[in-house]
Amino acid sequence: MVSNDSLVLVELTLWQSKIQRCEKIPNNGLKALDICNKEIYPNNFVLLKVLCTLPVPTSSNERMFSTLKIVKTYLRNTMSKNRLNGLAILVVHKNITIDLEEVINELALKPRKVDLLL
Repeated sequence: MVSNDSLVLVELTLWQSKIQRCEKIPNNGLKALDICNKEIYPNNFVLLKVLCTLPVPTSSNERMFSTLKIVKTYLRNTMSKNRLNGLAILVVHKNITIDLEEVINELALKPRKVDLLL
């Protein structure tokens, strides 16, 4: 008689060999669940269903709220929402490089509220 643990290991080994033979390896749980046969791989099927129902943690939302505390200080409470969102995105996504010429050209196209007198 085969123990339950060894049955799971054998099933996992069979599943790994099936995945390696696939033309396109699934890159998420739903795609893996689609190709998993419930009768042949019952334990893997249940594990994939659990994987698909687990919530995915997103740290970007948490980073955004902690960034808001830094960006929106007491002195900046009168700032508009649009400007605050832009500053928060800049702080969160520090790794994105900004081309200053492109920003200046974009701002030059917008109409000015005050005419400059020279």
